[in-house]
Amino acid sequence: MATTSSHFSATSHWYSNESSVSRLIDFGSKWRKQQLFSKNSRRLVKRRLVSVSIKNVSSEPKQKLKDDLLIQEEEEVPRILNPSTPNTSSSIASSIKYHAEFTPLFSLERFELPKAYFATAQSVRDALIINWNSTYECYERLNAKQAYYLSMEFLQGRALLNAIGNLELNGAYAEALSKLGHSLENVACQEPDAALGNGGLGRLASCFLDSLATLNYPAWGYGLRYKYGLFKQKITKDGQEEVAEDWLEMGNPWEILRNDVSYPVKFYGKVVSGSDGKRHWIGGEDIKAVAYDVPIPGYKTKTTINLRLWSTKATSEDLDLYAFNVGDHTKAYEALLNAEKICYVLYPGDDSLEGKILRLKQQYTLCSASLQDIISCFERRSGSDIKWEKFPEKVAVQMNDTHPTLCIPELMRILIDLKGLSWKEAWNITQRTVAYTNHTVLPEALEKWSVELMQKLLPRHVEIIELIDEELIRTIVSEYGNEDSDLLEKKLKEMRILENVDLPSAFAELIVKPKQNSVGVTSEELENSEEETKLVYNSEEETKTAYDLEEEMELVDEKDESNSKVTQKKEKIMAEPPPIPPKMVRMANLCVVGGHAVNGVAEIHSEIVKDEVFNAFFKLWPDKFQNKTNGVTPRRWIRFCNPGLSKIITDWTGMDDWVLNTEKLAELRKFSDNEDLQVQWKAAKRSNKMKVISFLKEKTGYSVSPDAMFDIQVKRIHEYKRQLLNILGIVYRYKKMKEMSAAERKTKYVPRVCIFGGKAFATYVQAKRIVKFITDVGATVNHDPEIGDLLKVVFVPDYNVSVAELLIPASELSQHISTAGMEASGTSNMKFAMNGCVLIGTLDGANVEIREEVGEDNFFLFGAKAHEIAGLRKERADGKFVPDPIFEEVKDFVRSGVFGPYSYDELMASLEGNEGFGRADYFLVGKDFTSYIECQEEVDKAYQDQKRWTKMSIMNTAGSYKFSSDRTIREYAREIWNIEPVELP
Repeated sequence: MATTSSHFSATSHWYSNESSVSRLIDFGSKWRKQQLFSKNSRRLVKRRLVSVSIKNVSSEPKQKLKDDLLIQEEEEVPRILNPSTPNTSSSIASSIKYHAEFTPLFSLERFELPKAYFATAQSVRDALIINWNSTYECYERLNAKQAYYLSMEFLQGRALLNAIGNLELNGAYAEALSKLGHSLENVACQEPDAALGNGGLGRLASCFLDSLATLNYPAWGYGLRYKYGLFKQKITKDGQEEVAEDWLEMGNPWEILRNDVSYPVKFYGKVVSGSDGKRHWIGGEDIKAVAYDVPIPGYKTKTTINLRLWSTKATSEDLDLYAFNVGDHTKAYEALLNAEKICYVLYPGDDSLEGKILRLKQQYTLCSASLQDIISCFERRSGSDIKWEKFPEKVAVQMNDTHPTLCIPELMRILIDLKGLSWKEAWNITQRTVAYTNHTVLPEALEKWSVELMQKLLPRHVEIIELIDEELIRTIVSEYGNEDSDLLEKKLKEMRILENVDLPSAFAELIVKPKQNSVGVTSEELENSEEETKLVYNSEEETKTAYDLEEEMELVDEKDESNSKVTQKKEKIMAEPPPIPPKMVRMANLCVVGGHAVNGVAEIHSEIVKDEVFNAFFKLWPDKFQNKTNGVTPRRWIRFCNPGLSKIITDWTGMDDWVLNTEKLAELRKFSDNEDLQVQWKAAKRSNKMKVISFLKEKTGYSVSPDAMFDIQVKRIHEYKRQLLNILGIVYRYKKMKEMSAAERKTKYVPRVCIFGGKAFATYVQAKRIVKFITDVGATVNHDPEIGDLLKVVFVPDYNVSVAELLIPASELSQHISTAGMEASGTSNMKFAMNGCVLIGTLDGANVEIREEVGEDNFFLFGAKAHEIAGLRKERADGKFVPDPIFEEVKDFVRSGVFGPYSYDELMASLEGNEGFGRADYFLVGKDFTSYIECQEEVDKAYQDQKRWTKMSIMNTAGSYKFSSDRTIREYAREIWNIEPVELP
């Protein structure tokens, strides 16, 4: 049985002189306000427990947890930080010292930076816990409708400065740590980035949690607690190397383990019919999902919401002690390892069957544990009067991409199999509860799972998916009828959840295709008969026949020709049957069918979703489809990471409420030509550049000039994001520089530092080639004395949120150059614009809206448009594309070996040919290359006029107001989740 914490009371610390057992304690207990650590004494505080009485709300849902834990104090006690009362630097220093001694993770003797960080974080957490508890006590009492955001990634970054900033305690903590011998900045740098995500998907989820808390919406995040993250990236002479993340090795002071919140998760087994006629999932492999909670504070508000992360384990009973004692340790630990490895790594490689199984286990664990927890909360808050039809009025579940798709069949399973609802009731509840955010138009990113694999791992869910698919077929037939069988067949093929699966028996007669017999033909007949080469085998029996005939092929009319010594063979051959396509579950289709809302994440992306990706569904259910342009939190992404610029904005707009009301940023437009503002603006940018110069020297060994333009592209390494276009443009620039005299170079080109960052997925060979290529170009260019500071190329290893917080404020030009129509939105483009960076990019994703807001004159545009892409690819396939000579020139230069002995033939070959996997320049690097080079020349001209450039920078910040995640969350809350803010008293 799963147990659920009744009250969101966090775990503090109480002490007995003889017991180390942990208990819950309410921070409302009356602590005597005395400072710990007197000059003459560091004695352990002794306390005597008088009485303990803690009630569980799961049995008494309406009753508040009472503070019956009385503590007698014999000596001094620490002051717990309370955000509702003034916190001085002295009280904060006292709290930090208390945690350094009484909740230590380090030895007592020294107070060095790692220990200072943990003690400081624990001190901040005390303050968060008070608000955290109050937030959920309020939600429990009001029983407000709550949104639950399910995501495989939450790329949070460091938490310390963000939490202190949201609590408005920066100055007090800085002063307190100074008294203790450390700077706040140095202490904060000790925190590793939480390795819970990889790219924009996870960063968006974290921005959303920040906005939900800031805007006081009742909400909760659910994810997985990855022990080793994705990977830590190292750059060596061989390119990218991956090692396991170590972010949890020293512990995580922000998380609280909830041993009393765990749920069973089942895999494998079988489904049987019980005597009651119901289907029951029995047997198989059982694990436990255990909750770890992380507080998410809002800005200038008491509201502190929760990110609940699941970790997986098996029970101690699963350790085969007999096998262990006879020396078979691997077998003894097998069950425990199988459970624990589910949460080892984000996106384990899925080229193997074992990898696919592990990924599916991860996705189901997230869905199953989260839904059990959500339902437990609904039941607890409902008390004895549980009305399941009210579930969608209290619960909104948002699936961030297709990874949480199994929420749909899992919710159906729980409602039908465990709660006793009918199919009709459960289906109505599920569709009204769940919503889906689409993040991609790339076919390979629209997840599909093998029916066979899913049948093995989740047999009950396959049954439910089959019934949902049948429900969908019924809807399609009702909509289109069966008079036009070709149209019906087309719609079924496009829309069904189950791909390459026969129609259910009830619909088997709807589409009848004439069977084609297997006929032996000669090679000459095959050559002249197009139809014979397109034989379709519709049954297993026909396929067998084809293979039988193939085995009986005979060689005929063999004769020697003595002059040429050529043996001609005439074969009676059979047209080879096409391979039997695998039966798949199309997860995106299931999301669209099972939810009440489908949204894209930028205006152009949402139109592509409606017009192309899910056009048939859009025609059937137009009201389901919405746009929710992404946003980023202005707290982390300008207020905290760029304090110099933030102060300038506050001074010139007259107040600091732009952090919550970003539309106030637009007021900067009227000052964009003001010389005083421009001087201050440039000084803030240069200050940020100086920080990056020190960072690059430390991390890469390269020295760069602050007078150079900082040109940055940081994002996941992928062919569609076209880091290859960027580096080939740099190669072309380098080649042209080498052909000029020193005077010509200085006249034509402004100095540039071209910075790259991002991870290539471990099994993505082409992406890893691109990383290697960038580092090789850098190694050559950066050591060329003729070029000097005119051009530097730097790849920053292990790019993460903290690195982004350093690079983005220093950026002057940022590259968002994906093939048009392929980037759903992007969020780094918003962060760069917000920090006064000018963008160069295509009309793709949110670039379109950014350009509209900042002004066309303040955005460098190049490249093909989204509606042209299909035609350009067809042109290539037809052999009609003629590359520009400068593109051929740059490829030949790469092949010349100027960048070292590594062969880039495969990388360059991907840009050549007219068809084939890994060839034919699918992402149109060659097509856009000339336009890109011309646009970069315009960038150089603009940068030479620093007054113009600074105005462009100001206009980008002024026009970024739309791209706050606060705006995005308000739209989700109003138009999808139907939730209202709840302000704490």
